[in-house]
Amino acid sequence: MAQMLNEALTLMLAWVAGTVLGTIFFGGLWWTVRKSVAARQPALWVFGSLLLRMSIALAGFYFVSGGQLKRLMACILGFFIARLAVSWLTRLPVENQKVPPAQAASHAP
Repeated sequence: MAQMLNEALTLMLAWVAGTVLGTIFFGGLWWTVRKSVAARQPALWVFGSLLLRMSIALAGFYFVSGGQLKRLMACILGFFIARLAVSWLTRLPVENQKVPPAQAASHAP
C-alpha cells in the first residue's frame, strides 16, 4: 500500500515538473515572439531562445524521468497541459483580432 502511494506521489510530482517545464518553454516562446518583433536581429532572438528552451526542457525530462517511462509520460502530459494553458492565457480577445476567423478562409476555393 505504501509503495503504491509513493509511486502515485512520484508520478504527480513528475506531472507538476512537466507543467513547470511546459510553462517555461511555451511562456518563453510567447515572450520571444513579442520581443523579436521589435528586435534589430530577430533571428538571433528566436534561435537563442530555441536553444535555451529546448535545453531546459530536455534536461528537465531527463532528470525527472530518472530512466522510468511512467515518470517521463507523466512529465510529458504536464508539458502538453501547460501548452494548452499558455495558449489559452496568451490568446487575443476576439474584438482585438484583425481578421475575423470566418473571413480568413473565405478566399479558398
